[in-house]
Amino acid sequence: MKRWSVRGIRGAITVLNNNAEEILEGTKELLRSIVEENTLDPADISAAFFTVTRDLNAEFPAVAAREFLDWKYVPMICGNEIDVPDRLPKCIRVMVLVNTDKAQGELKHIYLRGATVLRQDLLPQ
Repeated sequence: MKRWSVRGIRGAITVLNNNAEEILEGTKELLRSIVEENTLDPADISAAFFTVTRDLNAEFPAVAAREFLDWKYVPMICGNEIDVPDRLPKCIRVMVLVNTDKAQGELKHIYLRGATVLRQDLLPQ
């Protein structure tokens, strides 16, 4: 019998400009990579939490998930990342909560573009 748990998958990506198109495209790229690398079924996603740095306000990242990935029934929320001085700008972060039988160490966290500096310990070797 499989033992299911709710696990968190983290990810982040940077964009060059504060416009809706780049925020949506970056979010789409990030979420596609998380879904593919972890072979996720939308029915197994419990929720997604998005944060953006304060320099990104042209669109909600959750719009990309609803429009392009068909996460119609996935509860999502967006917020601002804490504004720590001299930290990575123009960054979209996400934590996707999934129902899975995988152990935490089996999940693949995804950091793309300039966001690779955030968790180098989680990048493939």
